[in-house]
Amino acid sequence: MSHSSQSTRRLTVAQALVRFLSVQYTERDGVRHRLIAGTWGIFGHGNVAGIGQALLEYPDLMPYHQGRNEQAMVHAAVGHARHLDRLSAQAVTTSIGPGATNLVTGAALATVNRLPVLLLPGDTFATRPADPLLQQLEHPAEADVSVNDTLRPVCRYFDRVTRPEALIPSALNAMRVLADPAETGAVTLALPQDVQAEAFDWPEEFFAERVWHVRRPAPDPAELAAAVRAVRAAGRPLIVAGGGVHHSRAEEALRALVEATGIPVASTQAGKGSLRYDHPADVGGIGHTGTAVADDLARTADLVVGIGTRYTDFTTASGTLFQHPGVRFLGVNITGFDAHKLSARTVVADARTALEALAGELTGYRVDPAYEAEYRAGKERWERVVAAAYRADDGNAVPTQTQVLGALDAVVGDEDVVINAAGSLPGDLHKLWRARSPRQYHLEYGYSCMGYEIPAGIGVQQAAPDTVVWSLVGDGTYLMMPTEIVTAVQEGLPVKLVLIQNHGYASIGGLSESVGGERFGTAYRYRAADGTFTGAPLPVDLAANAASLGMDVLRAKTVRELRDALATARAAERPTCVYVETALDGPTPAAPPAEAWWDVPVAETASREAAVRAREDYERQVAARRRHL
Repeated sequence: MSHSSQSTRRLTVAQALVRFLSVQYTERDGVRHRLIAGTWGIFGHGNVAGIGQALLEYPDLMPYHQGRNEQAMVHAAVGHARHLDRLSAQAVTTSIGPGATNLVTGAALATVNRLPVLLLPGDTFATRPADPLLQQLEHPAEADVSVNDTLRPVCRYFDRVTRPEALIPSALNAMRVLADPAETGAVTLALPQDVQAEAFDWPEEFFAERVWHVRRPAPDPAELAAAVRAVRAAGRPLIVAGGGVHHSRAEEALRALVEATGIPVASTQAGKGSLRYDHPADVGGIGHTGTAVADDLARTADLVVGIGTRYTDFTTASGTLFQHPGVRFLGVNITGFDAHKLSARTVVADARTALEALAGELTGYRVDPAYEAEYRAGKERWERVVAAAYRADDGNAVPTQTQVLGALDAVVGDEDVVINAAGSLPGDLHKLWRARSPRQYHLEYGYSCMGYEIPAGIGVQQAAPDTVVWSLVGDGTYLMMPTEIVTAVQEGLPVKLVLIQNHGYASIGGLSESVGGERFGTAYRYRAADGTFTGAPLPVDLAANAASLGMDVLRAKTVRELRDALATARAAERPTCVYVETALDGPTPAAPPAEAWWDVPVAETASREAAVRAREDYERQVAARRRHL
């Protein structure tokens, strides 16, 4: 096809896409970032001769990163995007079939967390010269369905590019969604393998540098005025800082507002670090995994100001946390979808812009001194809880998990990044971690995906090469996805892995016990004669496994050895694992218990006493649930 009024360039669809992606940029506050900073790929039929050939053709235009697992590649890309405040993303290319369906979990994680990633799965032939193909799903009533359609519900934008010329509007729409702070998430361009290799005469304008401005929408004046009235009328206001504070880089605006008004700030998992841990107004995590001071304030708050939060059940304690009879909510969010949650008054705006506007309109307002003294005293009490949990006087003792965190706390620098997602660590970290800088605390708790931590550490290390990055995993998470250790070794990325061995799914084991499940199926032990898994621990050596994948491994058996190993790892210039087996039974300190409930339904009828007791407790707890209308 020719374009009489336009100069053209003849390229394959895959080559055109790579060239197009290489000249896309975001811009916010006058600073530009490359929108697609690189492409992850595992090649097979479906992308090896298309996207694979194009990446080979243009190595100077698009950096290529080799992964070992498709889901892990998405996690790495998401870690990269989160650390760069969603202003830069990465692409992921796969073959058809299992390579494509392996993307689904990562895509869901990205979309749940509102983080951008571009997925480029290969697809079956658009022209159908042979049918079915290797790895093709056949649907008897819908011939145009492929396994890539599993990505539709977990993506913010999906298109199957069945003709070369269709790539132009599809690629532009993909960039629009990735760069839009209110729309972003996973984006899929499914690419039939024959179309990838097809040549087309592309208009030169398609390859011109394009800058996508990342807007900072200001509050509607009426919404702002109503918000100001609500704050001025409140006697016990509480701010809940979510991940949107970080995405907007609104931390300084938040600090200025709270220092002027004295309003305390509690944080979600995504929002932790919005204020430095030792700021007088920072009261720590909120909700099921929150601090005592934050949850006590939430129960008595008459106005809850959510900034960039989705209000998940962990934050609201499944609807039981906010108990003041007249409590009202103010939702500050860049999306109306999230701003309206809990029947809130809304300020649909960029977080930083909204906070600056609120501060300007709240001149002269400050909370009652008695309220300020109350939460500061609660903060001091909680800090003593943290110190007790971290304390380890006997250097020869086997450390508990909280002592592992205490040892790490003593080693990290202010700009180090600590990454976690699943298991018992998120709860301990949310309660106890002393976040020193806005991007230090990197918890993926929207999807809480086991296996996220190691590849995300790689993505963060790529985004910030001079930053010390720690991936914290338990044995359960490690066994889900250790493969990207090889990638870290290959790329020469000095990611630090803290591998905690407690012989099972500790978090779910505790939950199982609390809901009458008696820790069934949660320990890594031999099957006993009665069929239960109550025998000796399995003779696995995860440290040896990490070493076999190329990591330097430091084994720590005592608190003293752990401290030394962490210091050595921090200074290391190649991927390094600190392996520690934690004390399981009896020794203190342990993590403080949950300060608020979480709704996990319990069997309404059962013969086992543990389940009967758990149901009685469940009915007491669920009675406190409120619908905020």
